[in-house]
Amino acid sequence: MMKHLVWLLSLALISGCSSLGSGNGEDDPLAPAALVDFDPEIKLKKQWSHGGVGKIDWVGSNLKPVLASGVIYAADSAGKVIAVSADTGDTLWKQNLDTSLSGGVGAAGDAVLVGSTDGEVFSLSASSGELNWKAQVSSEVLAAPAGDGSIVVVQAQDASLVGLNASSGERVWAFRLDVPILTLRGTSSPIVAGSTVIASFANGKVYGLDIGTGSLLWENRIAIPQGRTELERIVDIDDQPLLVEGMLFAASYQGRLTAINRGTGQNMWFQDSSSHLNLAHDQGRVYVTEEGDVVSAYRDSSGQSIWRNDQLRYRKLGGPAVVGGYVAVGDSEGYLHVMSQTDGRFVARQKVDGSGVGVPMIGTAETLYVMDNGGGLTAYRFE
Repeated sequence: MMKHLVWLLSLALISGCSSLGSGNGEDDPLAPAALVDFDPEIKLKKQWSHGGVGKIDWVGSNLKPVLASGVIYAADSAGKVIAVSADTGDTLWKQNLDTSLSGGVGAAGDAVLVGSTDGEVFSLSASSGELNWKAQVSSEVLAAPAGDGSIVVVQAQDASLVGLNASSGERVWAFRLDVPILTLRGTSSPIVAGSTVIASFANGKVYGLDIGTGSLLWENRIAIPQGRTELERIVDIDDQPLLVEGMLFAASYQGRLTAINRGTGQNMWFQDSSSHLNLAHDQGRVYVTEEGDVVSAYRDSSGQSIWRNDQLRYRKLGGPAVVGGYVAVGDSEGYLHVMSQTDGRFVARQKVDGSGVGVPMIGTAETLYVMDNGGGLTAYRFE
């Protein structure tokens, strides 16, 4: 009964945690902000669209597409996995796993990796979509597995991290932590950096482990639980830490935004912040969607606040993406908002799809790839 209650509370938190705080409506203080008028400075030109992926559930938004070697791999919650050419939008292959997928998509070597609500991990051939192997872990997989071609690393909802043989799926090692009483519904995807696996958990800590053995190399607490209630003490790190050269950036819910030395695990700087979404980086700045749907930019070398855009409050934004010198975020009504990296002003707006945009977007130097909650994939370029 308690486990079920925790799950329900977590479900409510993940869908509503960006609605905490004071709002902007007279009748409803948490009403989504009205869209402000502005003079567009750029145009978004659609390159292609692909409608072959099924519906993506809003809660969790854990089935984010991944770009690898010119191919976008995407999945839906009903078990469909597809490969799409990033240049043309043409379908390269489809695979139906006939299960409820909840974590993905990861790409490592010639493998595409996804996880299910039943704790199953699937490795598919990146070139054909054929099933390489299926493995079982201890609980639901809510984040994309990662790997280096030899080891596949999977983080499960019960705060366990498992290393699997990339060829067979057999377990090589396991790392386990205690689960806080109340958490957000979600986990962070691990990062493989050379011989180190970097993983963050609901206890507000980031860990570095040896990828071959799972032995602990370092740990760093970026958020300290505070408050009298378990709700107030939630400090989950659900966004995947962002690795830029030798610096690791991570943010926690009701905690801090932190820069960490990748090799030693030592803090370089921190700022009070609250976020459960992915981060973005470009031009010496870290971009984050914070509590209340405020988009902020911080200097990567010091954590100094550069600008904040609070004109999209309570619109249920996703995490930011950077492309072509701009910052983009999507909202629950399906709008794509593009901002200047210099001061956060709006430079463009585009309606993508009425189902909303809750899945992390992919930004490259020239193209922004957007998956909407209806499962459609669209590629845009800025002009």
